[in-house]
Amino acid sequence: MAIINDKNKVTIHNFNKMNKSLFNTKRISVWPKIINGLTITRIFLGLPIVLTLKNGDNHIFILLMIISGITDFLDGYFARKYNQKSIFGAKLDPLADKIVLLGPLIWLVHENIIPLWAIWLIITRELLITSWRSDKPSGEPASIQGKYKTTLQFLSMIFLLWPNNWGTTYSIYIIKKIGFILFWIAFILTLSSGLKYVFNQKVNHQN
Repeated sequence: MAIINDKNKVTIHNFNKMNKSLFNTKRISVWPKIINGLTITRIFLGLPIVLTLKNGDNHIFILLMIISGITDFLDGYFARKYNQKSIFGAKLDPLADKIVLLGPLIWLVHENIIPLWAIWLIITRELLITSWRSDKPSGEPASIQGKYKTTLQFLSMIFLLWPNNWGTTYSIYIIKKIGFILFWIAFILTLSSGLKYVFNQKVNHQN
């Protein structure tokens, strides 16, 4: 029978500890790629989303929006859980959301669902905030209010552009009414969070 002395035990323990450390390091190094991959996937969904609307494939549009929403949730969840928040991610994530939402917002005007002035205000706000945020070294991550706004915008797009053959006339009417309510709540949050951001920038500049 082989006898393992204390020295050998220490060596084996250190070897196992080193292997475990290397495994954890490799696992940690993979997460930024996964997180950024999810965000980039959302960016690439922007064009197909527009094309599905143009072709009248609202059922595919709904599917792509759901996939986009899931990637938005997962990249944030993984970044928080594995402490993989980065400046690149902080800048890219809100940009990806805007690329996904821009097409549907414009389409709502095209279909006379939402007035042009409301969409103009939303797009103007997003361009201004994105411009200011890009100058920040930290990327200036989105606020809680901004995240609620984005979530409501996603949901309102889905409900307002719900396929007309997915349900009864009454159920579709209710779904689109809910979409209107969510849109205007998101609209108020869009303007209020924008004003709050501008006010905070003014205070910080004065300080």
